[in-house]
Amino acid sequence: MGLRRDERLTKDELLAERYRGIRPAPGYPACPDHTEKRTLWELLGVEPATGIQLTESCAMLPAASVSGLYFAHPRARYFAVGKIGRDQIEAYAARKGWPVEQAERWLGPQSRLRAESGHALSSPRT
Repeated sequence: MGLRRDERLTKDELLAERYRGIRPAPGYPACPDHTEKRTLWELLGVEPATGIQLTESCAMLPAASVSGLYFAHPRARYFAVGKIGRDQIEAYAARKGWPVEQAERWLGPQSRLRAESGHALSSPRT
């Protein structure tokens, strides 16, 4: 068991993240928008298959649950999204069908607008 067909790892090795590759996850620097978990849940039928639920703020229940996108390529490396400018937030909001303020809240600390406006981060609402 592993991320690649030829990778043979024990459950303990998988939990210790000894696989080759990366696991970026929604809400972390490479994927700042937590709402993309909803897309994963729908596409993969996560709740019916596992019982793992998403809260209104996209936290997972039970709380010990994890999710992510697994890339097993040997040259895969973690990356972070830099500060997101107004034009990018406006374009993202339009693609999501959201008001700019909602996109700004979900993108949290990556949003240059939040830093410039001085708004405190709080649980976004959809």
